[in-house]
Amino acid sequence: MTKAEIIDQVYEKVGGFSKKESAEVVEAVFDTMKEVLAQGDKVKISGFGNFVVREKKQRVGRNPQTGEPIPISARRVLTFKPSQVLKHILNPDKAAAAVASAAEPGSAPSAPPAPVTPTGNESSSPMGSEG
Repeated sequence: MTKAEIIDQVYEKVGGFSKKESAEVVEAVFDTMKEVLAQGDKVKISGFGNFVVREKKQRVGRNPQTGEPIPISARRVLTFKPSQVLKHILNPDKAAAAVASAAEPGSAPSAPPAPVTPTGNESSSPMGSEG
């Protein structure tokens, strides 16, 4: 999905914005995320995941053709860790398999995991629930 497609989705799903305003909102979100990440802070999006900047130390690598050692400079890398909600959306069969294996006879009784049902109308939405 491209940024233009994200802008189109925001325009279609959130009423009251022109296409230009939708583009400005999407740009503002991305600019804010870039600024926060550039400062080395985390970006946590509930129900989606965490973006984290990690520091990697300098190390020695090897040229695969010659075997010659090559220094790899220290750098910062961006990592993303998806939330449990996103993992269950991506792999719904694994969530069902985990519940089924816990219910097998002879297994220790345990509390079933809470069902994850994204509704699209989370109350923490900054847009509120209108309709």
